[in-house]
Amino acid sequence: MPSPSSPRQQGKQLDPQIRKHNFEEVAQMANCPVGVQIPAFIALVKDGKIGEAASKIMETSLLPAICGRVCPQEKHCEGNCVLKEKFGSVNIGMLERYTADTARKEGLLKAPVCAPATGKKVACIGSGPSSLAAAAELARAGHDVTVFEALHAFGGVLRYGIPSFRLPREVIDREIETVKSMGVKFQTDVLIGATETIKELLKDFDAVYIGSGAGLPTLTGIPGENSVGVYSANEFLTRVNLMQAYKFPETDTPIKIGKHVVVLGGGNSAMDAARCAMRLGPDSVTVAYRRSAAEMPARAAEVEHAKEEGVQFEYLITPKEVLSDENGHVTGLKCTRNELGAPDEKGRRRPVEIPGSEFVMPVDTIIVAIGQKPNPIIAKTTPELKTTERGVLALDEEGKTTLPGVYAGGDIIRGGATVLLAMKDGIEAAGRINKYLQGK
Repeated sequence: MPSPSSPRQQGKQLDPQIRKHNFEEVAQMANCPVGVQIPAFIALVKDGKIGEAASKIMETSLLPAICGRVCPQEKHCEGNCVLKEKFGSVNIGMLERYTADTARKEGLLKAPVCAPATGKKVACIGSGPSSLAAAAELARAGHDVTVFEALHAFGGVLRYGIPSFRLPREVIDREIETVKSMGVKFQTDVLIGATETIKELLKDFDAVYIGSGAGLPTLTGIPGENSVGVYSANEFLTRVNLMQAYKFPETDTPIKIGKHVVVLGGGNSAMDAARCAMRLGPDSVTVAYRRSAAEMPARAAEVEHAKEEGVQFEYLITPKEVLSDENGHVTGLKCTRNELGAPDEKGRRRPVEIPGSEFVMPVDTIIVAIGQKPNPIIAKTTPELKTTERGVLALDEEGKTTLPGVYAGGDIIRGGATVLLAMKDGIEAAGRINKYLQGK
C-alpha cells in the first residue's frame, strides 16, 4: 500500500475520444463481476474487523474462499486497481481469501439472512459455481431451493476440474455448507435429462435454473486419437481430482501415465492437466500450444507455477496424427510448426502451418485440453429448449430460455468460461427468477 504522502490517485477515466460522443460517466470503476464491495471490505480488514469484512463480501458473494483462490483477479479487480500504474495492484484475491479463511477459523462468519418463506420452489441443475450462486441468492429471497447433482459429490467443475493444490476440497465443502445453512437442499446422483426431465421437474417446481456446465470435451479429430494413452482433459482431471486416482489402489479408480506426457492446449484446464500429470511421476510433461506464449489464454500465475514445477512449453505447434504401436498404444505425436498470420474474429493472430516443418514428438501419453461444450442430454430430452449452432442454450435479452420458467447460466450458455463469470450468471438469473416468481 502507498504511504500517506503518496499522490492522490485519480482513478480510471473514460477515454476523451470516446466520451466526447456519449453521455456516459467520465470517471470509470471496473467493478467485480459479482459485485463484491472491494474498497469497503479492504477498509474493514485494515481496521482489523475481519468478521465484518467477511460479511461485507458475503452481501453479494457467498463463495469468498473459492473466489479468492481461483478467480482471475488480474482481469477484473486487480487489473483495474487505481493504484496499479504507480504502485502495483492491491492483492485483492489474497485479501479475500485471507478474510474468508480467517473469519471461518475464528468463528466470525455470520449466517446469511434469508427473507421469509415465499412458498415458491426452485430447482437448480448442477452444483458448480453457477448453480451454487443462483441457489444462494434464491434462498436469500425466501424460496425453497433444491440442487440436483449428476455425480456423487457436490461442487461441479470446482471439484472435478480444479486440482486440490489450487482449491483444497475442504474449502469447497465449507462453502457448500454455508449454502446448506440457508436451507438449500442437495441431491446427488440425479442426471437431469435421464433420471428426470426438465418438464417433469416443472411439475414439482415453480422455476428451474440450468447451471450444469460444459462437461463434454472437444477433441482434435486427428487420426489415431482413439489410441490407448490419449485422454481428454475432462476425463483425466475427473479421474485425478474427483476419483482421486493418484491414491490408487487405496481408491478404486486407476490412472495410467507414461514417461513422456504432452498436453494439447493453452488454457487453465491445460495448466491444471499438466500440473496434475507432473505429480504422477513421468519423466517429462510438455504443454504444446498452437499459438505463441503471448496468445496463451491461461492465467499468467498458473503458467508460471507450471514452469516452476518442471512443465515444459512448446509453442506454435499443431498436432496432425497420433502414432501408435501394434497394440494401439501411443508412441508419438506427429506435428507441424506454425507461424502467426492475420488476426481471427477474436483479435488473436491465426496459426499458419509452415510447409515442410513436420516432426514427431516422442510421447506415450496425450491429454487433449482444447475446450469443452455442454452435454446435449438436457436439450435432446427437452426439445422446447432451443440451442445455438455452438450447442449452448439460447437465451433472450432477459436471460430466459425458450421454455417458460426455465433460466440458465454459466458454461451451458457460454461453452466454457471462468468460475467468476459462471457465478455472475447465477446471481443475475436468480434476480430474474425472483421477479418471475413474484408475478406468478
